[in-house]
Formats: sequence, C-alpha cells, structure tokens
Amino acid sequence: MSGMRRSPRPPHGPVAIASSPWIVVGAGVVVMVVLVFVAMGAYRGRSPAPDGARPPALPVPSAVVVAPSVPTSVPSPVPVLPGLSGRANGLPPSATALSGSPSAGPTVGGAGRPTAARSPSRAAQGQPAMSGRYRVVQSFDGGFIGEVAMVNASARSRGWTVRLEFSGGRLVTAWVEGVPQGTIDRSDDGFTYVSGVEVSPGGSVSLRFHMERASSTPRGCTVDGVRCGGF
Repeated sequence: MSGMRRSPRPPHGPVAIASSPWIVVGAGVVVMVVLVFVAMGAYRGRSPAPDGARPPALPVPSAVVVAPSVPTSVPSPVPVLPGLSGRANGLPPSATALSGSPSAGPTVGGAGRPTAARSPSRAAQGQPAMSGRYRVVQSFDGGFIGEVAMVNASARSRGWTVRLEFSGGRLVTAWVEGVPQGTIDRSDDGFTYVSGVEVSPGGSVSLRFHMERASSTPRGCTVDGVRCGGF
C-alpha cells in the first residue's frame, strides 16, 4: 500500500484558467460578439430623417382682411338749370322732373306734387315743323345725284312735300331709301315729291334724285313751302 502513488488532481479556480489560455481567448471573443450585437441594435433603434426631408413648418396665423366701409349716404342732387335735360347733363330723372320753366314756375297737381311745365317745341318758337337741307351727293358727266335731308322738329308725326326747280334738264328718278315710296309730279321746270310715309317727332329722312343735263344748283328748293338750306 505504501508503495502505490496517487494520481495528481486537476487544478481548480484561477490556477485552471491560467493553465488553459484558450478559455480566456474564447471568453473575450464571446464578450466582443455580445458588444457588437448590442451596438447594432442601438444603431437600428434610431430613426434618422430621410434625405432632403425638411422640418415641419410652424402654422402661420392667417391675416384678417377688413374691407373698408363704404359710405351709404347719397349726395344731394345738383340743381337743375332751366332748358337742360337730365339725359344730356347726367342728372337723375327725379331732378329733371321737378325742374320747370323759370317764368312759369312749377304747378301743383291734384296730389299736391309739383309738375314740370312743358317747354314749347321749336315749331311753336317760329321754326318750321319740317326743315330741309340740299346737297350734291355725286357729280358725273351729263348729270348728278342730289339730296334733300329733312328733320321733323314738331311734336307729332308728319308727312312732307319737296319741290325742286331747275333751269332745264330732266329728272330720271327720285327715291327714299328703306321706306315706302311717295309720288312724283314732273313739270317743265322741276318736280314735286310727296312723301309716302310720315316722319316721327325728331326723326329725319332723305330724298335723293337723279338729274340729267341740269345745273347742280337748283333755282328753288322747298320743304312744305319753306326754303331749303345748303345752297
């Protein structure tokens, strides 16, 4: 028994680790791998902003626009002068209706409202109801085309009669454009044209005629017996 030897026991604790260096190396590798995974997880947990992204804009309060107040008061009408119409001077119809002749003055109607006095027409003031003006429209070899332009200055529709006298010559035709034609009465020294349609108050009409071998200046031109102008 005394001659038998005991086998040596393996070392324990730090002595065993020191005697086995590969254990230290393996533990270091494991620690490094763990640290790498932890770092990668922390990096992936971050949410970097995409390229070109802009920070959200702060809301800007909208400006409140206040429209300027418009005065609602209406200016008083301009005094109306006698003889001027509201349409020609831009005056309101009410101001024109209340204006009257300075000599006659406004009259009071049955309802107690002033009414305007009517101004006399031009025919009542001495001017003819139908006035005419003579002119030559076109001249050519052997004749010409003349015209008598007329205006109705009366307050009612009227017919008319034109008398033209020439030294010689011959009337080819006479006409009024766009209206029913009248009647022509020829004579040795001219012709007479009686209208076929009346002219409304303030309206106008033109009689044209073709003369041959006659002077373009007539000896006489009348509208309803009143001498024409223009020659």
